[in-house]
Amino acid sequence: MLRATAVLPRGNASGAAVADRVLLDAEDRHRRRVVMTGEGGTTFLLDLAEATRLRDGDGLLLEDGSVVLVTARPEPLVEVTARSAADLARLAWHIGNRHTEVQVVGERLRIRRDHVLEDMLRGLGAALAPVDAPFDPESGAYDHAPAHGHAHDDDHHHGHDHSHHHHEHDHGHEHGHSHAHGHPHRHDG
Repeated sequence: MLRATAVLPRGNASGAAVADRVLLDAEDRHRRRVVMTGEGGTTFLLDLAEATRLRDGDGLLLEDGSVVLVTARPEPLVEVTARSAADLARLAWHIGNRHTEVQVVGERLRIRRDHVLEDMLRGLGAALAPVDAPFDPESGAYDHAPAHGHAHDDDHHHGHDHSHHHHEHDHGHEHGHSHAHGHPHRHDG
């Protein structure tokens, strides 16, 4: 079976022999190692060093020198608009606060269809329009783990300590949340 071990960013595959194309939604475009079959029947192993977010128009370089083009599959999304840039920024904050992937398209936001989130956004004054379009969410500052969780498909150490050092201190305000990690915190002044 052929292997694809490199990604050619959009526009860098010109001149290469295009063997096939794969039509992938946003989730399927964030992979490290998986068998794929192109629309023309080319079966290959995507075998990258780390999970990589593939973009519409990228090329997957096969061992034989040919390229499989990546095409973003349209998905059921909702476009979010607001009356002002400040309102749109506030809506984006609420979306991000829920750790929801978002794509910024001009003065609109795109998210996957989610009736609970859509109801919340309407309640905050957003105008919503359902669309079927390719979804290319923002990568984020820490785009090394899969976007749909914090799991890793390989074992490695990040070089930082995961222990917790706690001490008594006065925050000067009420927290309004619980600490579910097995020991109490004092919040008295």
